[in-house]
Amino acid sequence: MGTRMKSATPKVMHAVAGLPILGHVIAAMRGAGIDRIVVVSAPGMEALRGFATSQGAENAIQDKPLGTGHAALAARSVLGTFDGAVLINNGDMPMAEAPMLAESLASAETTGLSLVAFRPQDPAQYGRVLVAPDGTLERIVEFKDAKPEQRAVDLCCAGTYSAASARKFFEWAAQLSNDNAQKEYYLPEVPLIAARDGVKCAITLTDEITVMGVNSRAELADAEAQMQKRLRRRALEAGVGMTAPETVYLSHDTVLEPDCHIGPYVVFGPGVTVKAGAQIKSHSHLEGAVVGAGALVGPYARLRPGAVLEDEVHIGNFVEVKNARVEKGAKANHLTYLGDARVGAGANIGAGTITCNYDGFDKHHTDIGAGAFIGSNSALVAPVSVADGVYVGAGSVITKGSSKDSLVVTRAEQKEVPGWAEKFRARKRAEKAAKAKGK
Repeated sequence: MGTRMKSATPKVMHAVAGLPILGHVIAAMRGAGIDRIVVVSAPGMEALRGFATSQGAENAIQDKPLGTGHAALAARSVLGTFDGAVLINNGDMPMAEAPMLAESLASAETTGLSLVAFRPQDPAQYGRVLVAPDGTLERIVEFKDAKPEQRAVDLCCAGTYSAASARKFFEWAAQLSNDNAQKEYYLPEVPLIAARDGVKCAITLTDEITVMGVNSRAELADAEAQMQKRLRRRALEAGVGMTAPETVYLSHDTVLEPDCHIGPYVVFGPGVTVKAGAQIKSHSHLEGAVVGAGALVGPYARLRPGAVLEDEVHIGNFVEVKNARVEKGAKANHLTYLGDARVGAGANIGAGTITCNYDGFDKHHTDIGAGAFIGSNSALVAPVSVADGVYVGAGSVITKGSSKDSLVVTRAEQKEVPGWAEKFRARKRAEKAAKAKGK
Protein backbone atom coordinates (compact mmCIF):
# COMPACT_ATOMS: atom_id res chain seq x y z
CA MET A 1 0.00 0.00 0.00
CA GLY A 2 2.93 2.34 0.61
CA THR A 3 1.29 4.45 3.30
CA ARG A 4 4.42 6.55 3.71
CA MET A 5 4.01 7.73 0.11
CA LYS A 6 0.79 9.49 1.20
CA SER A 7 -0.76 8.67 -2.15
CA ALA A 8 -3.85 6.91 -3.47
CA THR A 9 -1.54 5.21 -5.98
CA PRO A 10 0.11 1.96 -4.81
CA LYS A 11 3.78 2.71 -4.28
CA VAL A 12 5.02 0.25 -6.91
CA MET A 13 2.96 2.13 -9.52
CA HIS A 14 4.89 5.36 -8.99
CA ALA A 15 7.21 5.95 -11.92
CA VAL A 16 10.99 5.99 -12.07
CA ALA A 17 12.42 7.12 -15.41
CA GLY A 18 8.94 7.04 -16.92
CA LEU A 19 8.09 3.46 -15.92
CA PRO A 20 6.24 2.24 -12.81
CA ILE A 21 8.61 0.73 -10.24
CA LEU A 22 6.89 -2.63 -10.74
CA GLY A 23 7.74 -2.45 -14.45
CA HIS A 24 11.45 -2.19 -13.65
CA VAL A 25 11.27 -5.28 -11.43
CA ILE A 26 9.38 -7.27 -14.07
CA ALA A 27 11.89 -6.21 -16.74
CA ALA A 28 14.82 -7.31 -14.55
CA MET A 29 13.19 -10.68 -13.94
CA ARG A 30 12.52 -11.11 -17.64
CA GLY A 31 16.14 -10.24 -18.36
CA ALA A 32 17.25 -12.92 -15.89
CA GLY A 33 15.47 -15.55 -17.99
CA ILE A 34 12.45 -16.00 -15.73
CA ASP A 35 9.55 -17.30 -17.83
CA ARG A 36 6.57 -16.91 -15.51
CA ILE A 37 6.21 -13.82 -13.35
CA VAL A 38 3.54 -13.62 -10.66
CA VAL A 39 2.68 -10.28 -9.06
CA VAL A 40 1.17 -10.57 -5.58
CA SER A 41 -1.00 -7.61 -4.61
CA ALA A 42 -3.71 -6.65 -2.14
CA PRO A 43 -7.44 -6.72 -2.92
CA GLY A 44 -8.75 -3.71 -4.81
CA MET A 45 -5.57 -2.92 -6.74
CA GLU A 46 -7.15 -3.36 -10.16
CA ALA A 47 -4.98 -0.76 -11.91
CA LEU A 48 -1.85 -2.45 -10.60
CA ARG A 49 -3.03 -5.87 -11.78
CA GLY A 50 -3.96 -4.43 -15.15
CA PHE A 51 -0.46 -3.05 -15.52
CA ALA A 52 1.09 -6.39 -14.49
CA THR A 53 -0.99 -8.15 -17.14
CA SER A 54 0.11 -5.61 -19.77
CA GLN A 55 3.72 -6.54 -18.92
CA GLY A 56 3.07 -10.25 -19.42
CA ALA A 57 2.84 -11.11 -15.73
CA GLU A 58 0.24 -13.16 -13.89
CA ASN A 59 -1.58 -11.99 -10.76
CA ALA A 60 -2.21 -13.41 -7.31
CA ILE A 61 -4.06 -11.72 -4.46
CA GLN A 62 -2.93 -11.69 -0.85
CA ASP A 63 -6.33 -11.50 0.84
CA LYS A 64 -4.96 -10.18 4.15
CA PRO A 65 -1.67 -8.34 4.88
CA LEU A 66 -0.08 -11.04 7.00
CA GLY A 67 3.60 -10.50 6.18
CA THR A 68 6.11 -11.17 3.44
CA GLY A 69 6.07 -14.95 3.86
CA HIS A 70 2.30 -15.00 3.57
CA ALA A 71 2.51 -12.83 0.44
CA ALA A 72 5.00 -15.18 -1.24
CA LEU A 73 2.85 -18.16 -0.35
CA ALA A 74 -0.08 -16.50 -2.16
CA ALA A 75 1.72 -17.10 -5.48
CA ARG A 76 1.08 -20.83 -5.04
CA SER A 77 -2.53 -20.20 -6.11
CA VAL A 78 -1.20 -19.35 -9.57
CA LEU A 79 1.88 -21.56 -9.85
CA GLY A 80 0.12 -24.65 -8.53
CA THR A 81 2.36 -27.72 -8.73
CA PHE A 82 5.14 -25.98 -10.67
CA ASP A 83 8.44 -27.43 -9.49
CA GLY A 84 11.05 -25.37 -11.35
CA ALA A 85 13.30 -22.78 -9.74
CA VAL A 86 11.56 -19.82 -8.15
CA LEU A 87 12.77 -16.33 -7.24
CA ILE A 88 11.01 -14.02 -4.79
CA ASN A 89 11.68 -10.31 -5.08
CA ASN A 90 10.20 -7.17 -3.57
CA GLY A 91 8.09 -5.16 -5.99
CA ASP A 92 9.50 -1.81 -4.81
CA MET A 93 13.09 -2.21 -6.09
CA PRO A 94 13.37 -0.12 -9.28
CA MET A 95 17.16 -0.52 -9.52
CA ALA A 96 17.05 -4.34 -9.55
CA GLU A 97 19.09 -5.76 -12.43
CA ALA A 98 18.96 -9.04 -14.30
CA PRO A 99 22.56 -10.17 -13.51
CA MET A 100 21.93 -9.99 -9.77
CA LEU A 101 18.72 -12.03 -10.06
CA ALA A 102 20.35 -14.56 -12.39
CA GLU A 103 23.24 -15.00 -9.95
CA SER A 104 20.79 -15.60 -7.11
CA LEU A 105 19.04 -18.31 -9.12
CA ALA A 106 22.36 -19.92 -10.02
CA SER A 107 23.42 -19.95 -6.35
CA ALA A 108 20.18 -21.67 -5.40
CA GLU A 109 20.93 -24.44 -7.87
CA THR A 110 24.10 -25.27 -5.94
CA THR A 111 22.58 -25.45 -2.44
CA GLY A 112 18.81 -25.51 -2.94
CA LEU A 113 18.24 -22.02 -1.52
CA SER A 114 19.88 -18.59 -1.68
CA LEU A 115 19.36 -15.02 -0.57
CA VAL A 116 20.78 -11.69 -1.70
CA ALA A 117 22.72 -9.60 0.82
CA PHE A 118 24.45 -6.22 0.69
CA ARG A 119 26.55 -3.90 2.82
CA PRO A 120 24.86 -0.48 3.15
CA GLN A 121 26.68 2.63 4.26
CA ASP A 122 24.21 2.82 7.13
CA PRO A 123 22.90 -0.61 8.18
CA ALA A 124 20.26 1.15 10.31
CA GLN A 125 17.26 -1.10 10.95
CA TYR A 126 18.04 -3.79 8.34
CA GLY A 127 18.02 -7.44 9.32
CA ARG A 128 21.59 -8.70 9.82
CA VAL A 129 22.88 -11.68 7.82
CA LEU A 130 25.06 -13.96 9.96
CA VAL A 131 27.39 -16.16 7.95
CA ALA A 132 28.38 -19.72 8.82
CA PRO A 133 32.04 -20.83 8.58
CA ASP A 134 31.39 -22.45 5.19
CA GLY A 135 30.11 -19.15 3.74
CA THR A 136 26.44 -20.09 3.72
CA LEU A 137 23.75 -18.46 5.83
CA GLU A 138 23.74 -19.19 9.52
CA ARG A 139 20.63 -17.11 10.18
CA ILE A 140 19.03 -13.69 9.78
CA VAL A 141 18.55 -11.60 12.92
CA GLU A 142 16.11 -8.70 12.87
CA PHE A 143 17.66 -5.49 14.18
CA LYS A 144 15.27 -5.23 17.11
CA ASP A 145 16.19 -8.76 18.19
CA ALA A 146 19.93 -8.48 17.57
CA LYS A 147 22.55 -8.37 20.28
CA PRO A 148 25.16 -5.56 20.21
CA GLU A 149 27.79 -7.77 18.54
CA GLN A 150 25.23 -8.85 15.93
CA ARG A 151 24.23 -5.25 15.23
CA ALA A 152 27.89 -4.58 14.51
CA VAL A 153 27.60 -6.90 11.48
CA ASP A 154 27.19 -4.79 8.32
CA LEU A 155 25.91 -7.56 6.01
CA CYS A 156 22.18 -7.05 5.54
CA CYS A 157 19.28 -8.91 3.96
CA ALA A 158 17.94 -7.45 0.69
CA GLY A 159 14.67 -9.38 0.63
CA THR A 160 15.45 -11.38 -2.53
CA TYR A 161 15.33 -15.17 -2.25
CA SER A 162 15.72 -18.04 -4.72
CA ALA A 163 14.92 -21.72 -4.40
CA ALA A 164 15.84 -24.55 -6.73
CA SER A 165 12.37 -26.04 -6.26
CA ALA A 166 9.19 -23.96 -6.10
CA ARG A 167 7.38 -26.95 -4.60
CA LYS A 168 9.89 -27.16 -1.74
CA PHE A 169 9.83 -23.39 -1.22
CA PHE A 170 6.04 -23.38 -0.82
CA GLU A 171 6.29 -26.32 1.57
CA TRP A 172 8.73 -24.35 3.71
CA ALA A 173 6.66 -21.15 3.51
CA ALA A 174 3.56 -23.07 4.61
CA GLN A 175 5.38 -23.96 7.84
CA LEU A 176 6.06 -20.35 8.83
CA SER A 177 4.81 -19.29 12.24
CA ASN A 178 3.22 -15.99 13.18
CA ASP A 179 4.29 -16.28 16.79
CA ASN A 180 5.57 -12.71 16.99
CA ALA A 181 4.37 -9.27 18.06
CA GLN A 182 2.99 -8.42 14.62
CA LYS A 183 1.31 -11.82 14.16
CA GLU A 184 2.77 -12.02 10.64
CA TYR A 185 4.63 -14.63 8.58
CA TYR A 186 8.12 -13.56 7.56
CA LEU A 187 10.28 -14.70 4.63
CA PRO A 188 13.59 -14.48 6.56
CA GLU A 189 12.48 -17.52 8.56
CA VAL A 190 12.25 -19.75 5.46
CA PRO A 191 16.00 -20.60 5.51
CA LEU A 192 15.66 -21.84 9.12
CA ILE A 193 12.84 -24.16 8.07
CA ALA A 194 14.81 -25.31 5.00
CA ALA A 195 17.76 -26.14 7.26
CA ARG A 196 15.63 -28.77 8.97
CA ASP A 197 15.56 -30.54 5.59
CA GLY A 198 19.35 -30.27 5.38
CA VAL A 199 19.19 -27.47 2.80
CA LYS A 200 21.77 -24.72 3.17
CA CYS A 201 21.18 -21.17 2.00
CA ALA A 202 23.83 -19.61 -0.25
CA ILE A 203 24.51 -15.88 -0.13
CA THR A 204 24.67 -13.68 -3.23
CA LEU A 205 26.33 -10.30 -2.68
CA THR A 206 25.30 -7.12 -4.44
CA ASP A 207 25.59 -3.37 -3.93
CA GLU A 208 23.29 -1.10 -1.97
CA ILE A 209 21.93 0.78 -4.99
CA THR A 210 20.80 -2.32 -6.87
CA VAL A 211 18.52 -3.43 -4.02
CA MET A 212 17.33 -0.05 -2.80
CA GLY A 213 13.63 0.01 -1.98
CA VAL A 214 11.13 2.84 -2.22
CA ASN A 215 8.89 3.58 0.75
CA SER A 216 8.51 7.36 0.70
CA ARG A 217 8.52 10.33 -1.64
CA ALA A 218 12.09 11.09 -0.60
CA GLU A 219 13.20 7.56 -1.44
CA LEU A 220 11.34 7.79 -4.77
CA ALA A 221 13.29 10.96 -5.60
CA ASP A 222 16.53 9.21 -4.60
CA ALA A 223 15.68 6.24 -6.81
CA GLU A 224 15.02 8.59 -9.73
CA ALA A 225 18.40 10.25 -9.20
CA GLN A 226 20.17 6.89 -9.07
CA MET A 227 18.37 5.65 -12.18
CA GLN A 228 19.30 8.81 -14.08
CA LYS A 229 22.95 8.31 -13.15
CA ARG A 230 22.77 4.75 -14.47
CA LEU A 231 21.05 5.72 -17.73
CA ARG A 232 23.41 8.64 -18.38
CA ARG A 233 26.45 6.47 -17.71
CA ARG A 234 25.24 3.84 -20.15
CA ALA A 235 24.55 6.48 -22.81
CA LEU A 236 28.00 8.01 -22.45
CA GLU A 237 29.64 4.59 -22.59
CA ALA A 238 27.71 3.89 -25.80
CA GLY A 239 29.16 6.95 -27.53
CA VAL A 240 26.49 9.58 -26.89
CA GLY A 241 27.71 13.14 -26.44
CA MET A 242 26.34 15.20 -23.54
CA THR A 243 27.48 18.70 -22.68
CA ALA A 244 26.15 18.52 -19.11
CA PRO A 245 25.02 14.96 -18.38
CA GLU A 246 23.81 15.77 -14.89
CA THR A 247 21.10 18.05 -16.36
CA VAL A 248 19.70 15.55 -18.89
CA TYR A 249 16.72 13.41 -17.89
CA LEU A 250 16.19 10.12 -19.69
CA SER A 251 13.38 7.58 -19.75
CA HIS A 252 13.83 3.86 -19.23
CA ASP A 253 13.37 3.22 -22.98
CA THR A 254 15.20 6.22 -24.46
CA VAL A 255 17.28 5.13 -27.47
CA LEU A 256 20.28 7.35 -28.21
CA GLU A 257 22.49 6.18 -31.05
CA PRO A 258 26.26 6.77 -30.99
CA ASP A 259 27.42 10.21 -32.11
CA CYS A 260 24.18 12.01 -31.37
CA HIS A 261 24.65 14.97 -29.06
CA ILE A 262 22.43 16.11 -26.22
CA GLY A 263 22.64 19.65 -24.87
CA PRO A 264 21.97 20.82 -21.32
CA TYR A 265 18.55 20.53 -19.66
CA VAL A 266 16.96 18.20 -22.20
CA VAL A 267 14.10 15.98 -20.99
CA PHE A 268 13.20 12.69 -22.66
CA GLY A 269 9.77 11.27 -21.96
CA PRO A 270 9.01 7.64 -22.87
CA GLY A 271 9.30 6.36 -26.41
CA VAL A 272 12.07 8.51 -27.93
CA THR A 273 14.70 7.47 -30.46
CA VAL A 274 17.49 9.82 -31.53
CA LYS A 275 19.61 8.60 -34.42
CA ALA A 276 23.32 9.06 -35.09
CA GLY A 277 24.55 12.57 -35.74
CA ALA A 278 21.41 14.30 -34.51
CA GLN A 279 21.70 17.21 -32.09
CA ILE A 280 19.16 17.98 -29.38
CA LYS A 281 19.89 21.47 -28.14
CA SER A 282 19.25 22.81 -24.67
CA HIS A 283 15.89 22.99 -22.87
CA SER A 284 14.04 20.77 -25.32
CA HIS A 285 11.37 18.23 -24.35
CA LEU A 286 10.78 15.05 -26.36
CA GLU A 287 8.22 12.28 -25.89
CA GLY A 288 7.05 9.52 -28.21
CA ALA A 289 9.22 10.89 -31.03
CA VAL A 290 11.81 9.77 -33.58
CA VAL A 291 14.65 12.10 -34.56
CA GLY A 292 16.47 11.18 -37.75
CA ALA A 293 20.19 11.14 -38.46
CA GLY A 294 21.78 14.56 -38.65
CA ALA A 295 18.65 16.38 -37.52
CA LEU A 296 18.80 19.52 -35.38
CA VAL A 297 16.23 20.06 -32.61
CA GLY A 298 15.94 23.12 -30.38
CA PRO A 299 16.85 24.94 -28.31
CA TYR A 300 13.49 25.15 -26.53
CA ALA A 301 11.72 22.74 -28.89
CA ARG A 302 8.95 20.32 -28.01
CA LEU A 303 8.37 17.01 -29.78
CA ARG A 304 5.14 15.34 -28.71
CA PRO A 305 3.94 11.77 -29.36
CA GLY A 306 3.80 10.84 -33.02
CA ALA A 307 6.48 13.31 -34.10
CA VAL A 308 8.76 11.78 -36.73
CA LEU A 309 11.68 13.83 -38.01
CA GLU A 310 13.51 12.35 -40.96
CA ASP A 311 17.21 12.89 -41.66
CA GLU A 312 18.64 16.43 -41.71
CA VAL A 313 15.43 18.07 -40.49
CA HIS A 314 15.72 21.34 -38.54
CA ILE A 315 13.24 22.06 -35.73
CA GLY A 316 14.18 25.29 -33.99
CA ASN A 317 13.35 27.35 -30.94
CA PHE A 318 9.76 27.34 -29.66
CA VAL A 319 8.60 24.91 -32.33
CA GLU A 320 6.13 22.19 -31.33
CA VAL A 321 5.57 19.05 -33.41
CA LYS A 322 2.76 16.59 -32.63
CA ASN A 323 1.66 13.54 -34.62
CA ALA A 324 3.44 14.86 -37.68
CA ARG A 325 6.05 13.57 -40.11
CA VAL A 326 8.65 16.10 -41.18
CA GLU A 327 10.46 14.71 -44.20
CA LYS A 328 14.12 14.88 -45.08
CA GLY A 329 15.73 18.30 -45.00
CA ALA A 330 12.60 20.25 -44.11
CA LYS A 331 12.95 23.18 -41.72
CA ALA A 332 10.79 24.92 -39.15
CA ASN A 333 13.19 27.15 -37.30
CA HIS A 334 11.04 29.47 -35.18
CA LEU A 335 7.76 29.79 -33.27
CA THR A 336 5.74 27.16 -35.13
CA TYR A 337 3.11 24.51 -34.38
CA LEU A 338 2.94 21.45 -36.64
CA GLY A 339 0.17 19.11 -35.52
CA ASP A 340 -1.43 16.22 -37.43
CA ALA A 341 0.57 17.02 -40.52
CA ARG A 342 3.05 15.95 -43.16
CA VAL A 343 5.78 18.36 -44.14
CA GLY A 344 7.39 17.36 -47.42
CA ALA A 345 11.11 17.02 -48.04
CA GLY A 346 12.97 20.32 -48.24
CA ALA A 347 9.97 22.44 -47.26
CA ASN A 348 10.55 25.64 -45.28
CA ILE A 349 8.07 26.67 -42.60
CA GLY A 350 8.24 30.35 -41.68
CA ALA A 351 8.11 31.78 -38.17
CA GLY A 352 4.70 31.92 -36.56
CA THR A 353 3.11 29.32 -38.83
CA ILE A 354 0.50 27.00 -37.36
CA THR A 355 -1.48 24.07 -38.63
CA CYS A 356 -5.03 24.64 -37.35
CA ASN A 357 -5.78 20.97 -36.77
CA TYR A 358 -8.64 21.09 -34.25
CA ASP A 359 -12.17 22.38 -34.91
CA GLY A 360 -13.38 21.97 -31.34
CA PHE A 361 -14.53 18.40 -31.92
CA ASP A 362 -12.16 16.57 -34.29
CA LYS A 363 -8.54 16.64 -35.42
CA HIS A 364 -7.79 17.16 -39.13
CA HIS A 365 -4.72 16.64 -41.31
CA THR A 366 -2.55 19.18 -43.10
CA ASP A 367 -0.36 18.09 -46.01
CA ILE A 368 2.52 20.34 -47.05
CA GLY A 369 4.29 19.31 -50.24
CA ALA A 370 7.98 18.89 -50.93
CA GLY A 371 9.88 22.11 -51.43
CA ALA A 372 6.97 24.29 -50.32
CA PHE A 373 7.71 27.66 -48.73
CA ILE A 374 5.25 28.74 -46.04
CA GLY A 375 5.55 32.45 -45.28
CA SER A 376 5.74 33.73 -41.73
CA ASN A 377 2.60 34.07 -39.61
CA SER A 378 0.53 31.81 -41.85
CA ALA A 379 -2.37 29.65 -40.66
CA LEU A 380 -3.13 26.41 -42.51
CA VAL A 381 -6.72 25.46 -41.67
CA ALA A 382 -7.06 21.67 -41.80
CA PRO A 383 -8.08 19.63 -43.64
CA VAL A 384 -5.98 21.27 -46.31
CA SER A 385 -3.18 20.46 -48.77
CA VAL A 386 -0.36 22.66 -50.01
CA ALA A 387 1.10 21.24 -53.20
CA ASP A 388 4.79 20.69 -53.97
CA GLY A 389 6.80 23.84 -54.54
CA VAL A 390 4.04 26.25 -53.52
CA TYR A 391 4.90 29.65 -52.05
CA VAL A 392 2.46 30.84 -49.39
CA GLY A 393 2.62 34.57 -48.78
CA ALA A 394 3.33 35.76 -45.24
CA GLY A 395 0.26 36.30 -43.09
CA SER A 396 -1.99 34.09 -45.22
CA VAL A 397 -4.87 31.96 -43.98
CA ILE A 398 -5.01 28.89 -46.23
CA THR A 399 -8.29 27.00 -46.36
CA LYS A 400 -8.21 25.48 -49.87
CA GLY A 401 -5.83 23.33 -51.89
CA SER A 402 -3.34 24.76 -54.38
CA SER A 403 -1.62 23.69 -57.59
CA LYS A 404 2.06 22.80 -57.84
CA ASP A 405 4.58 25.68 -57.87
CA SER A 406 1.92 28.37 -57.47
CA LEU A 407 1.86 31.47 -55.28
CA VAL A 408 -0.96 31.47 -52.73
CA VAL A 409 -1.78 34.67 -50.87
CA THR A 410 -4.78 35.57 -48.73
CA ARG A 411 -4.16 39.11 -47.63
CA ALA A 412 -6.29 42.26 -47.58
CA GLU A 413 -5.23 44.96 -50.02
CA GLN A 414 -2.84 47.45 -48.48
CA LYS A 415 -4.20 51.01 -48.33
CA GLU A 416 -2.45 54.31 -47.60
CA VAL A 417 -3.99 57.55 -46.27
CA PRO A 418 -1.41 60.34 -46.76
CA GLY A 419 -0.80 62.55 -43.70
CA TRP A 420 -3.10 60.56 -41.42
CA ALA A 421 -0.43 59.76 -38.84
CA GLU A 422 0.64 63.39 -38.31
CA LYS A 423 -2.99 64.53 -37.95
CA PHE A 424 -3.59 61.75 -35.42
CA ARG A 425 -0.58 62.71 -33.35
CA ALA A 426 -1.53 66.40 -33.39
CA ARG A 427 -5.06 65.64 -32.23
CA LYS A 428 -3.86 63.42 -29.38
CA ARG A 429 -1.33 66.06 -28.25
CA ALA A 430 -4.06 68.69 -28.18
CA GLU A 431 -6.39 66.45 -26.18
CA LYS A 432 -3.66 65.74 -23.67
CA ALA A 433 -2.80 69.45 -23.29
CA ALA A 434 -6.46 70.39 -22.77
CA LYS A 435 -6.84 67.75 -20.14
CA ALA A 436 -3.76 68.99 -18.29
CA LYS A 437 -5.00 72.61 -18.39
CA GLY A 438 -8.37 71.61 -16.98
CA LYS A 439 -6.68 70.23 -13.88
